[in-house]
Amino acid sequence: MTALQVSYRSSAASSSSRNLSDTPALSFSSFSERFVLIRFPKTHVLSPPKLRLKASFGRTRAARFATMAAGSEQEALPAALTSTSDPPPVFDGTTRLYISYKCPYAQRVWITRNCKGLQEKIQLVPIDLQDRPSWYKEKVYPANKVPSLEHDNKVVGESLGLIKYIDSHFEGPSLFPDDLAKREFAEELLSQTYSFHKYVTSAFKGDVEEAGAAFDNIETALSKFKEGPFFLGQFSLVDIAYAPFLERYQPFLLDVKKYDITAGRPKLEAWLEEMNRIEGYRQTQNDPKELVESYKKRFLVQV
Repeated sequence: MTALQVSYRSSAASSSSRNLSDTPALSFSSFSERFVLIRFPKTHVLSPPKLRLKASFGRTRAARFATMAAGSEQEALPAALTSTSDPPPVFDGTTRLYISYKCPYAQRVWITRNCKGLQEKIQLVPIDLQDRPSWYKEKVYPANKVPSLEHDNKVVGESLGLIKYIDSHFEGPSLFPDDLAKREFAEELLSQTYSFHKYVTSAFKGDVEEAGAAFDNIETALSKFKEGPFFLGQFSLVDIAYAPFLERYQPFLLDVKKYDITAGRPKLEAWLEEMNRIEGYRQTQNDPKELVESYKKRFLVQV
C-alpha cells in the first residue's frame, strides 16, 4: 500500500489515522504492458563486460550524495528496542524515524534520510519486530508497523509516502526531479514497486525464469534516460524505492536458483554497481548471507 498514513497526537486512547494520498498499486500485467519487453533465451548467458557509461552528470550527482553521507564519521547504530525497553520521550520535539534494520520498506526511508544528510536531524529508533514493544502501538503508531516518522507532533507512515515527505519537508539535495516527463515516469515506477515485488517473489518456488520479465522491465526502464545509470538518469527516490528489494533478490536467486539477475542486463548491472558506491545506501545494507537465510525461511524454499 502506498498511501501516506498520518496519526496525530491525541488525548484519546487511540490516535486517529487518515490517508493523504491514494495511489493504488498496479497489477504487474499493466506494468509489463507499459514497456517493451527485452526477452532473453532461457539458456545461460554470460555477463558482458562492465558498461562504460559516459554519463558524467548522473555519476557526479550520485557522488554528491556519497560525499554528503560520508561527511561525518560512520554512524553508530543504536540497538533495537524490545518489549522490555523503555519508550523514548515521544512528542518532545525530537524527530524520530522508527525502523527495523531488516525491513526493506524501512530501509527505503533510512536511505532517504542518509542521502539528504539528516543523520543529526532525524534520530533512528530501531524496533525488534520479533519482540515488539507494546508502547510503540499504544504511544507512537497505532498501525504498529515500520517505518514511521515522528515529526511536528504527528506520526507519518508508509514507506513510499514517507520518502517523499522527508524529501519535501527537510533540507538537503532534492531527490525528486523538476522535469515533468521525469516526474511522470517516476510516479509510474513508484506505483509499480509492489506489483514488481509480488511478481518476482511468486516465482521463488517455481521456475525462476518466470521472474525474468520483471528484471527485463527494470532493464528497459533503466534505458529511458541516457544522462546517467539511474532510473531517471540522476539518482532519485525511484532508485531508493527499488534498491532494498534488488539487494535481496540478487544474492537469494544466485544462491538458491543459481540465477544471475544481471546476466544479459548490462544496465541493471551498472545500476547495482553505482548504487553500491553511494555511502548513504551502503550504511543501510545487510549481510547478504543473512538476507539469503531470511528469504529462505520466509518463502519456504526447498534447497
